[in-house]
Amino acid sequence: MAARSYLFVPGDRPERFDKACAAGADVVIIDLEDAVSPEGKDAARDAIGQWLRAGGRAWVRLNGSDTAWYEDDCALLDCPGLLGVSLPKAESATQLAALAARLPGKLRILPIVETARGIWNVAELAQAPKVLRLAFGSVDFQVDTGIVGDDQELLFARSQLVIASAMARIEAPVDGVTVDLSNATLLAHEVERARLQGFGAKLCVHPKQVQAINDGLRPHASEVQWARSVLDVVDASQGVGALSLNGKLIDLPVILRARRILESA
Repeated sequence: MAARSYLFVPGDRPERFDKACAAGADVVIIDLEDAVSPEGKDAARDAIGQWLRAGGRAWVRLNGSDTAWYEDDCALLDCPGLLGVSLPKAESATQLAALAARLPGKLRILPIVETARGIWNVAELAQAPKVLRLAFGSVDFQVDTGIVGDDQELLFARSQLVIASAMARIEAPVDGVTVDLSNATLLAHEVERARLQGFGAKLCVHPKQVQAINDGLRPHASEVQWARSVLDVVDASQGVGALSLNGKLIDLPVILRARRILESA
């Protein structure tokens, strides 16, 4: 089953690495980028490497490929506990292919699309080698584009990520963070919005957001009941005659949607 929650933990706080891994998130990403100051990059990288070589297992968000820290960050790619890498400011397939060529084994990339150029090139990003799925860096995207609102104002960008992912046949994308850590109502709204718009997961920055994301991205009980009813009708028909449920036609797209709901549940 695809991951639903991606929890960031600052790379300069090694005492939190194990705690983050025990918080219930599907994926933990140790962050070398935004969460670490420039003067703390080297120490954070060393701490991450020691933890990964000592039995720790997590993803790592590298610094951008155009930064002075990127090459040193790539020394972590050979660490035995590394599960995958996230690349911020993903903007071109060439950029991702260069990183993919350095990844050992079956490690995958989670590109974070957070600029106007990234959204412009999102189709090629989705089809780049070793991309597991795309993530939306909504906060940085707003800064880059001057868009103020985070709801319908970003619908076009979010839809581009969903459509590009479907075309590339990769996992549904990961929505951006909810920055207000104290507002459970807002988090629930943003999780449900992500689910309805076709996202399969969400980034988070605090362990207390994990459970709401994991629960909120599952199909609702009413959807699961409907899906089971659809497949019960299909099974009972034995492939004979036109099918309907509560007066509504059951055709192949409806059957596929029902199956997808039950798989996700």
